[in-house]
Amino acid sequence: RPHRTELYEEPPSGCWPIVYSPDYNITFMGLEKLHPFDAGKWGKVINFLKEEKLIADDLIVQAREATDEDLLVVHTRRYLNKLKWSFVVAAITEIPPVAFLPNFVVQRKVLKPLRTQTGGTIMAGKLAVDRGWAINVGGGFHHCSSDKGGGFCAYADITLAIKFLFERVQGVSRATIIDLDAHQGNGHERDFMDDPRVYIMDAYNRYIYPGDGFAKRAIKRRVELEWGTEDTEYLQKVHTHVEGALNEFRPDIVVYNAGTDVLDGDPLGGLAVSPQGIVKRDEVVFRAARSRSIPILMLTSGGYQKRTARIIADSILNLHGLGLLAKERAACSLGSASVDPVITDSAQGLGLLAKGRAACSLG
Repeated sequence: RPHRTELYEEPPSGCWPIVYSPDYNITFMGLEKLHPFDAGKWGKVINFLKEEKLIADDLIVQAREATDEDLLVVHTRRYLNKLKWSFVVAAITEIPPVAFLPNFVVQRKVLKPLRTQTGGTIMAGKLAVDRGWAINVGGGFHHCSSDKGGGFCAYADITLAIKFLFERVQGVSRATIIDLDAHQGNGHERDFMDDPRVYIMDAYNRYIYPGDGFAKRAIKRRVELEWGTEDTEYLQKVHTHVEGALNEFRPDIVVYNAGTDVLDGDPLGGLAVSPQGIVKRDEVVFRAARSRSIPILMLTSGGYQKRTARIIADSILNLHGLGLLAKERAACSLGSASVDPVITDSAQGLGLLAKGRAACSLG
């Protein structure tokens, strides 16, 4: 029997399936500035969405920290014990001075934010199945596997969210990961190497970290991009392969790793996609999942420029404006179970129907 977890408790019904906590943000003595990552990116996304009046504090789902017991669903005890050594965390986060800090400081200031984001991903997985879609404003730690962290990823939140769904939610037995971060998602690839229930599509710059040849064997649809790939080619490839992936394998959940490090000028990504290109990319993925009534969980993952927070917010606003994020489980109150979940444009424009399984078992 699965252990009892607070992460699967039902949030207030009025909440949007957008998951966040102020604890996501990493701030300690300026050391976070030694990594190109904008360690306050997640809070900025929320602030932009509040300014645009899309959300308010009481309408978002408060993320909870994943406990050791939650993490052990995927991670080995040996790996979690290793994180009690500051030098191990320094190597994973690529912030060398962290090695010299007492571990209780590292636990509180670095690992707790990452554990809270991981809890947020697990919560958002359940919400996506219930509501048709969910967004964790953090997470997407795709370089971490059950027994090894790296690339700023200390917990395998993608693997955890999927394993939780497989073990706890009836009717979820197949998952597709669409990983569009600029880097190869070698963590979840290693975790699901021989698991026929999980289909992985990964589009990444072939020349950058991690270059994990072994993990590549788990990718069912591999899209290796050249340095400086721009909008037209990028969007065409994303569209073709997302459609192909979802036609080839029919999942019960799509986990979409929506890294913004594909942005032109990103110091680590090496690609050249515009802000508008990223907004369009997210739209392509959401349309593909929603038109098939497949629940989708979006994670924000990598993105190493100050302007990425604004782009993530703009993308969420665009999805909402297009009716791809319906707030209410409105399909339930239409009073007819015969409603076709593939919606007409007019109903979609009004945001009337959540196209997922919106807890109504339409599908």
